[in-house]
Amino acid sequence: MRQLNRRDLLRSAAAAGALGTAWPLSEALSPAQAMAAAADLGASFDAAPFTLGVASGDPLPDGVVLWTRLAPEPLSLTQPLADSVDVTWVVAEDPLFLRKIARGTIAATAAHGHSVHVPVRGLRPGRRYYYRFSALGKTSRTGRTKTAPIGPVAKVRFASANCQAFHDGFYAAHRGIAGEDLDFVVHLGDYIYEHGQVGGQHVRDHEGPEVFTLADYRRRHALYKGDPSLRAMHAAHPVYLTWDDHEVANDYSGTTANEPFRKRRAAAYQAYYEHMPLRDGSGPQIYQTRRWGDLLELDVLDLRQYRSAQNLPDGTILGAAQKSWLKNRVDTAGDSWHCWVNSIMLSQLAKPGGGYYFTDQWDGFRAERNEVLGHVHRSGMQDLVVITGDWHSAFVDDVVPDFDEPDAPVIGTEFTAHSITSGAYSPEWNAANGPVMGGANPHLKYFEGNRYGYDVYEVTPRRWSTHMRVIEDRRDPYSPVRTLTTFHVDRGRPGSHEDRRGASSPAQYRRGAPSG
Repeated sequence: MRQLNRRDLLRSAAAAGALGTAWPLSEALSPAQAMAAAADLGASFDAAPFTLGVASGDPLPDGVVLWTRLAPEPLSLTQPLADSVDVTWVVAEDPLFLRKIARGTIAATAAHGHSVHVPVRGLRPGRRYYYRFSALGKTSRTGRTKTAPIGPVAKVRFASANCQAFHDGFYAAHRGIAGEDLDFVVHLGDYIYEHGQVGGQHVRDHEGPEVFTLADYRRRHALYKGDPSLRAMHAAHPVYLTWDDHEVANDYSGTTANEPFRKRRAAAYQAYYEHMPLRDGSGPQIYQTRRWGDLLELDVLDLRQYRSAQNLPDGTILGAAQKSWLKNRVDTAGDSWHCWVNSIMLSQLAKPGGGYYFTDQWDGFRAERNEVLGHVHRSGMQDLVVITGDWHSAFVDDVVPDFDEPDAPVIGTEFTAHSITSGAYSPEWNAANGPVMGGANPHLKYFEGNRYGYDVYEVTPRRWSTHMRVIEDRRDPYSPVRTLTTFHVDRGRPGSHEDRRGASSPAQYRRGAPSG
């Protein structure tokens, strides 16, 4: 039988006049009706009170953050819980919990949505661990995590995910990530979508009202975690996190000053914290450096919270403090691979004849981009790889200090990954515009926009390999995963090259011939 994605199901309900029961977050629904509507869209939940699953994040050599949230009625505006509920947690070296090594009790309070964030310390570096929670006489599913290693590392294997609009399809890509042999996952943003839009029409009942309040954002996060593949990914691997705009509002600027927006942003930030394995909810500083032994440095960027408006002569996407921090990271870069975790495209994407496709990305902050990349070039830092989301399509770009300078040297590589589900441009648009984008942007090496999935990065001391993993059909929650193509970056040689085994894979633009 033909598979239907969530967008198809919502359109079918709209045609039948059933909008009030099609979207689980419609305000008129009771909690039971909301759960039934969610089930119709392929959502399910773990047993109460741990309906949203478990997660771990921000692995350090001696510890990780463990997360869960008590939500017996995950799609309700309020939870039938006391103001404070004790939650016990335990960490073991084996999945049967025969070798327990850490445990404790923490309060889940109504003030933080009955979420808990346990900063476990005292673990050993580079080790797998297992964890679970107990509360109200119930025990959560078991999660698996890993600490960061120290010293020499022969290989790291990790994945990135981005842009997972719930209404656009099932999370088969997250199911694929859950089954991968990985050290960790990086989420590049647009974890939820705040708007009420389907098929280009702003129809409130299709997605419920656009979210503005803390209760709204909590319910939206809970619905997204209703996809069992997303919960499986979190239970399988620790995550490093950054965000983009849709966790709050489309294309927002962190310097927007009006009071209604400040309240909305505060609600969105709190709900994000309540649903993610983050360390500190007192003030969300996302940007940070993390190391995976002597092999890899991750500089996680926050390109939303501190940015100004676009296209200003003195505009900033980083903010003064984060820019100073990033330049210092460049100046003190060690002898390792350097990875910028970047939510929106760094490389220029110019239109023929002038202008840019989107200035919400770094193209809207060109002076600061030249300043930062010029600093990289002058410092002599090598082996820079940038991993990026947001575009809903895959790009491979050479990074140069000034994209308007024809003879600018290559100083790094940017990999922009496919989205998990969020809708890309049509195949017709991609076919027509891929060569156009390639012709106008000599640093662009590859573009593929017809597929959905995630990237897996395999990094050794000598080579960085990016495997583009794609699903067959986002309408199918069990869609199989395959490798579309692979690009390599060799240590000490700026620029990427495509593996010849991907030479016959479809793409809407490809510059040059693949090599081994």
